[in-house]
Amino acid sequence: MKNLVLVGAGHSHALALLLLVRKPILGLNLTLISYPDDTPYSGMLPGHIAGFYTFRETHIALPPLADFAGAQFFRERAIGLDLERQQVLCEHHPPISFDYLSLDIGSTPDTSQVKGSHHAIAAKPVPIFLEAWQKIRTRARDFPEIPLTISIIGGGAGGVELTLSMQSHLAKIGVKSLTFQLFHRSSHLLTPEQTWASDRLKKRLQAQGVQIYLQETVTEILPDRVICESGLRVNTDIIIWVTQASAPAWIKASGLSVDSRGFILVDDTLQTLSHPQIFATGDIATMKNHPRPKAGVFAVRQGPPLVENLRRICQNMPLKSYIPQKSYLSLIGTGGENAIATWGAWGWESPLLWKWKEYIDRGFMEQFDNLPYHR
Repeated sequence: MKNLVLVGAGHSHALALLLLVRKPILGLNLTLISYPDDTPYSGMLPGHIAGFYTFRETHIALPPLADFAGAQFFRERAIGLDLERQQVLCEHHPPISFDYLSLDIGSTPDTSQVKGSHHAIAAKPVPIFLEAWQKIRTRARDFPEIPLTISIIGGGAGGVELTLSMQSHLAKIGVKSLTFQLFHRSSHLLTPEQTWASDRLKKRLQAQGVQIYLQETVTEILPDRVICESGLRVNTDIIIWVTQASAPAWIKASGLSVDSRGFILVDDTLQTLSHPQIFATGDIATMKNHPRPKAGVFAVRQGPPLVENLRRICQNMPLKSYIPQKSYLSLIGTGGENAIATWGAWGWESPLLWKWKEYIDRGFMEQFDNLPYHR
């Protein structure tokens, strides 16, 4: 029998396991390697931070899902690949052999150019961030009279949404003096084409007292201070890093084909350019012919074509090409039961959009609720 190993449990792999439950690949040993046991759904994480959703509502339990899909589950961290022996190298477990391999391990914020970056809390990996967030919440709840200043580095959609979600939750707890600072190297928030949403969110942030520092590149972090290239020095209590994504160093070191930032280069079939028996999806992958932003919507949509091509390669059939859409709708929560929709330069804000976003997000998670186990 052939061995198919899935490393990581991002959106593509979570969907892949769901699809393999419904239609297994016969004559195949399936293995999932992931740490920890629960994988988060990114679309609902800001709502979880804001206090609208519980941990269980926003996470998929992997051991029962893997078990129902007929997969062996290893609660492990992959730390490398031995491509000559076709093995996944793990932090604690002996190497795991594969005939076919798929990688969906996400990404982390890039702090490589910043001195003292270890003083900041990275927004990813999500489990580590949520542990830090729990400590922040506890501190705020137990000592609401002590002033608290939180600095967010990165004014893209993730940084803006995280700022609004954290502010909303901590205000509900009753912090007497709460200050948020948002640093962004560009002259505008979000992406250049999201002009309407950028202006709208800037006004909302300012109205809620968030101090916005645009065209500021953070070059150094101290335990209590953010230092920028311009010479700006701002005092703070907590620093959270939400900037451009980066890939773990072991990906490039393994010998896989990678782009200039270390992400795995794949072709239209989601196979790596260097090793056709290895696939990659989600944030860790870059489609050579169709590069797209590191966004959850693309990872979700790569799930079905990934399973189709895994099924085909295991059955010695020709693989199918997948071309992702060029534009996509982005729904950004604003901390309350309200959301902003963006499609290029177009934008709209309404409580109805929050209900629509909630409908989409809960619909995604309900796919896993319909299995014969409880999240």
